Amino acid sequence: QVRLVESGGGLVQAGGSLRLSCAASGGTFSSYAMGWFRQVSGKEREFVAGISRNGRSTDYADSVKGRFTIPRDNAKNTVYLQMNTLKPEDMAVYYCAARLESYTRDVSQFGSWGQGTQVTVSS
Repeated sequence: QVRLVESGGGLVQAGGSLRLSCAASGGTFSSYAMGWFRQVSGKEREFVAGISRNGRSTDYADSVKGRFTIPRDNAKNTVYLQMNTLKPEDMAVYYCAARLESYTRDVSQFGSWGQGTQVTVSS
């Protein structure tokens, strides 16, 4: 099973940018569809963005469309979440996840998860 480690979270002012990274090891990265999810304490984990195994297809939650992108570099076994024009409502713990099939928005369909990275947006 692939192991995932997120990095890049932190504190940013509203309107600012952050780039999260998710490094994978222990599996053939290009075989995995990848997703980013986020969770606020007391709420369910929600889909943010997804990307297919070859990177040709991406999907975004309406709340982040036009502000976030999810590029992947299969040579570096890494997927990113570029977050621009951050809003206070984007504040959450962000998780990357891997799935050995086509990507989906369904959190229950992902078998591998990272430990999460906190994103704090000050207004």
